[in-house]
This record gives sequence, structure tokens and C-alpha cells, in this order.
Amino acid sequence: MYRNNSDLCTSPYCIKAANYLLESIDETIDPCENFYEFSCGKWIKNARISSESNKQSSITQIENDLEHTLADLLSSSPSHRTKKSKAITNARRLYSSCIDEDTIEMEDVDVIMSMINKEFGGWPVLQGSDWDESTFDFDRLMLKLSQYNNYIFYIVKTDVDEKNSSVRSIHIRPSKLVLDNLILYVNGIKAMSAYRRFFVYFTMALTDDSSTISKDLITLLDFEMDLVKYTLLLDKLDLRETVRTTVGNLSNIISFDSSNYIRRLYLLANISVIDTDTIIVTAPKLLHGISSIIDRQSPRTMQNYMIWRFMMDQARHMPKRFRNMLQQYTHVLSGTSTEESRTITCANYVNTMMNLPVTKLYIEEYFHKDARKETTEMINNIRNIFITMVNQSTWMDSKSKIIAIKKARAIKAKLGYPDYLESDNMMKLDKDYAEYNFNLSYMPNVLSVMQLHSKASLQMLRYPIDSEEWSDILPTTVNAIHRLLGNEILFPAAILQTPVFDKDAPKYLNYGGIGFFMGHEIAHGFGDEGKEYDMNGNKVSWWSKATVNAFDIRKKCFIEQYDDYTLTQVNHSINGEQTLDENIADDAALRQAFFAYQQWAKTHKNVDKKLPGLSKYSTEQMFFLSFGHTWCTKMTDAAASTYLLLDKHSPAQFRINGPTSNFVEFNRVFGCKAGQGNSRVKKCNIW
Repeated sequence: MYRNNSDLCTSPYCIKAANYLLESIDETIDPCENFYEFSCGKWIKNARISSESNKQSSITQIENDLEHTLADLLSSSPSHRTKKSKAITNARRLYSSCIDEDTIEMEDVDVIMSMINKEFGGWPVLQGSDWDESTFDFDRLMLKLSQYNNYIFYIVKTDVDEKNSSVRSIHIRPSKLVLDNLILYVNGIKAMSAYRRFFVYFTMALTDDSSTISKDLITLLDFEMDLVKYTLLLDKLDLRETVRTTVGNLSNIISFDSSNYIRRLYLLANISVIDTDTIIVTAPKLLHGISSIIDRQSPRTMQNYMIWRFMMDQARHMPKRFRNMLQQYTHVLSGTSTEESRTITCANYVNTMMNLPVTKLYIEEYFHKDARKETTEMINNIRNIFITMVNQSTWMDSKSKIIAIKKARAIKAKLGYPDYLESDNMMKLDKDYAEYNFNLSYMPNVLSVMQLHSKASLQMLRYPIDSEEWSDILPTTVNAIHRLLGNEILFPAAILQTPVFDKDAPKYLNYGGIGFFMGHEIAHGFGDEGKEYDMNGNKVSWWSKATVNAFDIRKKCFIEQYDDYTLTQVNHSINGEQTLDENIADDAALRQAFFAYQQWAKTHKNVDKKLPGLSKYSTEQMFFLSFGHTWCTKMTDAAASTYLLLDKHSPAQFRINGPTSNFVEFNRVFGCKAGQGNSRVKKCNIW
């Protein structure tokens, strides 16, 4: 049949989009049987997981492109567009010191070992029987490590107070150590052997006296095993429990002299805390249990363990032989077989440590300001659809509906980056990073950054809350979040990229891509967690009892649906309870994005043109194809097992097939019948 070419979009972007979709879709699969296989089948067959990674996906492709972009920006000379900035100069200096491997090798481990011996009290395993345990001071060592932003057992963080979101309070929670240990022990003998080897090789590379290495390793593993056993005894509710207390009363909640530790810690940043300052403790039973286990250990075990955990974190900054040991260990845990290039490692490090100067460089060169305007319009359209869905819901009572709609209208959307970075005035940026002064020696720079980050977090305690600031996500992160404590959703500049979003893309691609993310983040304000926070971000339950009960009945359908899915790659079923909140948000997101696109198309007839080679698909089908392609994913077996154990999201194929199989509009668009593989008879719906 002759087709008028004016129906086709032949812009450079449309040709690019047509190519990536044609290379993704597998037309031998019936979309009504398995939509994920249909939209990603060809992509999955051809995707290769690189040796330095454990995963390949549409999202990791954006991340890879971003990493190379950041490395280029940090290594090149300043562009004429960017005004002179001391912060940016120091970000580039930190990057230069990181990629200068010759100097890193030449300086060897002198700086870090000198600090371990002079400031931390030495590392017994390296000193054999010469280490004097009478010098051990647990509180002092905890304090010293915290000063370098290393919280071995308990993380102390300044954050918004959940009962009063206009002030900040002190938060204490278990460190990632507990999780790391669980992953290690769950991964079995192979992982444990790799961990032992890592410790032995690492310590042997630092000492001529290996006489106590084996014995020290045994006591260290016994201590870790005690921590794991205790953690496994606890109920999930124990791990989620939060207790609100004061500095003066903290030692009654966690056994060691934690009140004194908090006072001394904040004094390092010139902040005086008083007995009545609020502290929010997460998982107090776990923290109390950890303290009891610590009390039973010898000074040598504790000194060995705390320094080891610190050094494990520093291995990535050390000379090549130590990085190789770390690589061999992570290979067993996650399946990566080679270390990523040094330029990428360093770009990621500087991006994390000095993010806003890096963001400034990035948005100057790679972010079109029109993208903010268009995504703002999209969020408003999707929010309006969500409000309609709340209005139409049959399970929510009218009082809860009124509050839900007020909350939805009040959600603040932050797009791209903090507003002040758009200006050519570098004063705020340079003031915020005034203490970040680097030389050409990498390890001293690393130690300096750790201290600056620790100090910055502690100093926040007395700062007023600025509603314009970005918290919990960096503008150069390929992700999006809903901050319940701020009733705000954040979409970094880095995620507003192909194939998720492009200012020149037909709207069906954008709504199927970033539109889904937008709907997902909005929905998080109205799920199991979201119902506990009001429109101002305060922790207040605002659903009536009847509404909570009706929601609980409906969510059972989702738990059963996802419990029935099995990730055949590792022959392991999905945990419907663990992934519940995310599955409900995914389900609501697909509906919001689809209906918002439909609404837009009604008022913009024939604006969206078809893509070359894909003209047989309707614009609504293209919306779903864009949605499917966004989640195409391939993982190593090790990464897939860890993902199922820890991640709150379902694996990619179920993020596609779950919501589409619940959606009657998907059936209509593809002509599917209930009962086919991708169309459930019993459809789970909340919104």
C-alpha cells in the first residue's frame, strides 16, 4: 500500500529512535503472550554484558554514555561557556590526581598506613604479637572512623525530622555492613572463600609478619557470623522499627555510651548538641544486638575488624595490586570480570564527591533548557490523570480522597538540577565548595574529601531547610525518586536522555519512557509508605481505617500475582511482599502515562508522526513499545540472584508484563483476550 511520507517523522532523532526499536522488537513473539519478549526479544539476543559490568540494559546504556561524557568534561580544558570557578578547577584537579596512576604507584601505601598507625591505633594483623591491646579505645576509634565518613556499625546522619519536616534531626541506623555480611553468607561457600582470600592477600601485601593472619581471620569471621545469626533472628518489622528519643536518653536504646559519642562526633564539625536534641533510631533491636556482640569481643578482634572494613572501602583508591584483589573478590560476588577503565572510575568518583560543580559542567554542554519546560508540562498532565484516578477509585472514602488530591496537587516536581546552576554567577557554587582544595597527590585528596563530607553532613543539623535544595539524589544520576519527607519528586538531568526522553521525540515515546517514571514516582506518595506522610512531608497517617482495610484487600492481589512469577534464569520466584510497593507504583504509572498521552493526543491531532519502518504500529502501540524498550535488561546470574534477594523492584520482565497484563487498555490496543499469557483474567488494580 502506498503511504504518504508526510505521515512519517524523518528527523535525525526519529531515525535514531526507529533504529533502536527495530533492533529491539522480536515480531516472532505474540505481544499478547509475552510483551517483554515481543518488545525486547531481539535486543536480549544481541546484548552483551561487558566484562567490567554485571548488567546491560537501556538504563545502563544511558549510564555508560554519561560516564564517558563526565570523563571528557573533567579531562578537557574549560569551555568558553563555563565561567571561571574555583570549585570546577578543584573538581578537575581531583580527577587528575585520580587518573595519575604513576604517582599513585610511586606514593604506594605510605599515606594511608601512616594514618592507620598514627591516628587509628594500628592494625594488629600486620603487627603480629607486637600489637598492644591496652591501647585499644573503642569509642575513640569509632569517632576517628566517623570523622573520615566511615560508619562501621551505625550510620549517623543529619536528615529532615519526619514528625516536623521544617527542621532537621539526628538519625542513626545500621550501616551497610549488616547487609554486606548477609549477601556474603547467602552467596555461599564460593563467596566466603573469595572473601577469605581477599583478606589474606590484602594483609600479606602490607606486612612481613604473617604469623597471626590465619588466627586473626578466624576470629574476625566468627564475629561476622555472630552478627549474621543475630540479624536473621530478627523479624522484618524489627528492621523497620523506628524509635524517637533524645541525645540524653540514647544510651538506654543502644547500649554503648552512644550519647557521649554523638556529642563528640558533632563537636568535630563545631556543632554542640544538647540532651534534648531529637534522635531517630532505625532498627533499635538490631543496633542493641550489635552492641552486645561487640561487648563480647576482644580488643584485638574489634581493632582488626574495624580497620579491615575501613581498608576494604579504600582498596579502590589504592595502588593497582590492591585494586586487583578487590576485583577478584567482586568478580565472585557480582560476575564482573575486569576492572572498569581508570578514567570512568575517576569520573564516577569525582561526580559523587563534588557533584554540583560536575553538574554545572554537564548541563552547560549536554542539557537543553527546553527539556525542563516540556517535562514540567508532562508532569502536570500526568498528575491531573492521577487526580482523576483518585476521584474515580471505589475503595477510598471521600475524606481520604480529598486529602489525597490536596497532597497530589502539592507535590513539588524538581527537574534537571537546582535552579541556581542555570546562572553564570559562580559565587554560591564556589562558596559551597570553598574547603575543597586539592593537590596532585591522590590519597591525601581522598582522605580530605571523606572528612569534608562527614563535616558537611553533621553541620546540616543547625541549617534551615531550603525547599529549593536537592536531597537524596544527584542531578547526574540516571534515576528518579519520590522524597516522602519533602512531598517532592526529583528527575535528574541525567535521566532525561534517549531512549527515556528527548525534546525532539514524538510524544508517544516520551510518555512511554519518562512518563512512566513520572507516574511511578507520583504513585509512591499514595502506597503503603506514602500513606504515612502528609502533604507537608510530616509522618502522619492520613487514610481512614476503612480506606486502609480496602487497600490491604486489594494489595493481596498484587502479592499473589508477583509471587507466581519465576525468574527462570536463576530458577527463583519473585517475592510479592518485598516488591509490593514498587509493583503497585508500576501498575499505577503505566495507567497514568497512557491516559495522559491519550489526553494529549486528543488535543494535538496528527501531531505525532510514525517512525520509519514502524508505520504499521498505531501511536498507542508505539507508546507501549517505548515503555517495553526502556526496561530491556540482561544480567549475570550472580547479579540476578543478588537483585532478587535485595531489590524492592521486580526484575525487568515483570515490570513490563505485570502492569500490561492488568491493563484493559493494553488488551484493546493489541487485540488481546483475557487468559492469554500477557493478559490476566483476574486483573489487579488499585488506581
